[in-house]
Amino acid sequence: MANPAQTPRSQADSVPADEITNGTALQPGKIIAVHLSYASRAAQRGRTPAAPSYFFKPTSSVAASGATVERPAGTELLAFEGEIALVIGKPAYQVALADAWEHVAYVTASNDWGLYDLRANDKGSNVRNKGRDGFTPVGPRLIDARSIDPAALRIQTWLNGNLVQDATTDELIFPLAQFVADLSQHFTLNEGDVILTGTPAGSSVAQPGDTVEVEVSAPTAPGAPTSGRLVSHVTEGTVAFDPTVGSLPSVNDLQREEAWGSREAAGLADTSGPTLDPALRAKLLEAPVAGLSQELRKRGLNGIFIDGVRPTRPGQKLVGTAKTLRFVALREDLFKSHGGGYNAQKRCFDSIRPGEVVVIEARGERSTGTLGDVLALRAINRGAAGVVTDGGVRDYEMVAGFDLPVFTQGAHPAVLGRKHVPWEHDTTITCGGATVQPGDIIVGDVDGVIVIPPALVEEVVNAALAQEEEDAWVAEQVEAGHPVDGLFPMNAEWRARYEAAKAGAAGTTSEGA
Repeated sequence: MANPAQTPRSQADSVPADEITNGTALQPGKIIAVHLSYASRAAQRGRTPAAPSYFFKPTSSVAASGATVERPAGTELLAFEGEIALVIGKPAYQVALADAWEHVAYVTASNDWGLYDLRANDKGSNVRNKGRDGFTPVGPRLIDARSIDPAALRIQTWLNGNLVQDATTDELIFPLAQFVADLSQHFTLNEGDVILTGTPAGSSVAQPGDTVEVEVSAPTAPGAPTSGRLVSHVTEGTVAFDPTVGSLPSVNDLQREEAWGSREAAGLADTSGPTLDPALRAKLLEAPVAGLSQELRKRGLNGIFIDGVRPTRPGQKLVGTAKTLRFVALREDLFKSHGGGYNAQKRCFDSIRPGEVVVIEARGERSTGTLGDVLALRAINRGAAGVVTDGGVRDYEMVAGFDLPVFTQGAHPAVLGRKHVPWEHDTTITCGGATVQPGDIIVGDVDGVIVIPPALVEEVVNAALAQEEEDAWVAEQVEAGHPVDGLFPMNAEWRARYEAAKAGAAGTTSEGA
């Protein structure tokens, strides 16, 4: 490829990609892509990285504007990601952040296509799901990096003519120059190399027949230079994957949600699993745990207490359906095979459904953390009703400050791997001495946390609220000077008085209505 830095340009110029490459598309020596870089995308994912992370794409994936991108036969989740591409103009090795932008010759539009059907199989490498031929269209014009403010670029994406992504670089978690400086600490960025700088919210799935366009512009620069629209036409492949040579595409609802951008967009809004009727939830929020546990005991259930856990913040009330996670005791060989990568803990928090309470079996081991700020944020993003763990919580003050009820044995700074192996989720567990199954009703307040079988919950909460009403009347009689004997519990005489008082109050309410 010709050296972009050797082609002098006026301040407001943008030039055709093929004018400097003598071809129909850029031909970089290497392509490096950023995982998460925009705050809006991080919010969708439920995690904000402390530093940039990257993956490589093969140069054979590069394509020009107007090219087709093929969705392979038998797959469903081909997703577009409009991105700003940086084209390196002179070698960069161990450059300082203050000097990094000097090594960028051009910026342009790119589309970081990905096939989510292969995402889980790639385990974060993105080799197959991001590396297919045609999966990195770039262009059609290059904007002179010297003519623009890198903090004032705009990225826009259209799906079939509808604007679906629109963001500016002032929304980046990391400045563009940081990617150059950071990567140059590890290897030389050569002239012509391309850095794909991440996508904002709005990335979604394209279907065969769709047209996706991406444009990068510098609206505040002289002449408002633009890359022009980078056009991709989606087609349906005809050749299936060979099952004898590698893993096959597979998808689940989590991959569908992340490819489409939300459960609603993926058509999953009505398949969120067991949920509480809003009226029943309101009753459970009103009923105290002490009263509910009393009613369960009347029905012969005594093993419903999750012992030893307390709320991270006073006054928190917890109501939701159980989603379970189980840790087993640390064994180094098992941690090596089950503790890293996309382990059961991560899978659990990534698949939380709105209204669920994550209940964690940690065997009462409080000398290590089972939850921290990142997973708590993920739980909030997924719509969790709360978390209960019979282990410890790290980043305790931060977690306590979140709008998320968390009940725990207490604080501990240790990370995963000191006492536990994340083993499985969505199975029957034991937490704080209580057996918990997915879909059980979890209720907690300052008195503690209990487990209610779903088949009994309406009966139990109605009885508990009725008992609360009765106890309030008894308290009024005690305050009026009546002795407790015969009143608490009520004998026949006091019961008759109470029923008469209730009837009178009901009549008054009816007349008032």
